[in-house]
Amino acid sequence: MKIAVAGTGYAGLVTAVCLAKIGHTVTCVDVDKEKINMLKKLKCPIYEDGLEELMVQCKNDIFYTTEYAEAYKNCNVIFIGVGTPEKEDGSANLEYVYKVCDEIKSCSRSDKVIVVKSTVPIGTNKKLELYMNNNSKYKFHFVSNPEFLSQGTAVRDTLNASRIVVGTNDNYSRKIMEELYRPLTKSPYNVPYLSMNRESAEMVKYASNDFLALKISYINEIANICEKTGANIDDVALSMGYDDRIGKKFLKAGMGYGGSCFPKDTKALYYLAKNLGYELKTVSSAIEVNLYQKQKLINKAKEDFGSLENKKVAVLGLSFKPGTDDLRESPAIDNVNMLLDYGAVVNVYDPISIDKFKKIYKNKINYYHNIDDTIKDCDFVFIITEWKEIVEYDLNKYKDLMNTAVVYDGRNCYNLDEVLEAGIKYYSIGR
Repeated sequence: MKIAVAGTGYAGLVTAVCLAKIGHTVTCVDVDKEKINMLKKLKCPIYEDGLEELMVQCKNDIFYTTEYAEAYKNCNVIFIGVGTPEKEDGSANLEYVYKVCDEIKSCSRSDKVIVVKSTVPIGTNKKLELYMNNNSKYKFHFVSNPEFLSQGTAVRDTLNASRIVVGTNDNYSRKIMEELYRPLTKSPYNVPYLSMNRESAEMVKYASNDFLALKISYINEIANICEKTGANIDDVALSMGYDDRIGKKFLKAGMGYGGSCFPKDTKALYYLAKNLGYELKTVSSAIEVNLYQKQKLINKAKEDFGSLENKKVAVLGLSFKPGTDDLRESPAIDNVNMLLDYGAVVNVYDPISIDKFKKIYKNKINYYHNIDDTIKDCDFVFIITEWKEIVEYDLNKYKDLMNTAVVYDGRNCYNLDEVLEAGIKYYSIGR
């Protein structure tokens, strides 16, 4: 099947390469010429494990262009994977989705199935279909096909997905999508295929992401109570996870959720519910808890040191989670901003995201490519992201290299007994 994919971000590019992997011919479209030139050279513009290798493997079945007319006119199916960033009020910005739709309509010479991979509010596919079919000689069939990939494991999450969710409202697009995804539903992949109406598929994405955000916020609230009572959140979460009704995943206490999905999707669903006259209290509370959780380390440092002016601090880990270079909604940004506001001197380290961080802060902070140099002569350390290099770091070096060995660990990286033995003043979440 000939397929076009609009957008080469995480969702769009991973989807395109994986569709090529299962036998389709795919053309990727993006307005960013620099990104397209990189892709043509088989260089991946995002840090994602296994993606560049798969691009090379599928190089004969995937093409990259900035010319949308070239990509759209001869294909059977068009995937929309552009961003839907939040507006100031928390609602989803659909500007880029509508722009792609206008481009498709302007160059189409036949009926098209348009698959919305972008996360959009419930009812968007219906609105898009009405918009596209108004005064058109061709028929545009809209399909909701949300993605459930996790950054850092996106290729695996696509080819070995927990499920494929497809929302259609007509038999033609339903049959096309069944044919398109048939290779993934058979051996060796055997991915469950769930067919439903478009509104249900749109809701599945928000309901799933917001539930996980709720789970993270809940365990962080429990961790905060553990701190006040002497309980250990690691033991509490481990024991909870043995209950099949609860499950072990997303029970790690820390500095809250970040990234491109959870912050945006919780706000978008809350905004949608509010417009429908319903207050989504659970999601509202999760958003509030997450904002508070990001400030845990800075609040503790202020409590311990009083003034942070001219204090030298090392921030270890900048991306919102390990395995990605994505800085969107990362607690590192919030904490660096606050440290600078309080007059601290800031050193930062991350194995992948340093160059992206430089674009934000330029010469306002100091950048390092190893932990030793980052923490040297510092008064305290913030651990923001649990990269392997940080988790496996020699604890004795904190005492040897720092001015004062004070570590505020936002990801509970270290064993409490080992920290005590190393002679470090150590604060973690819920322990």
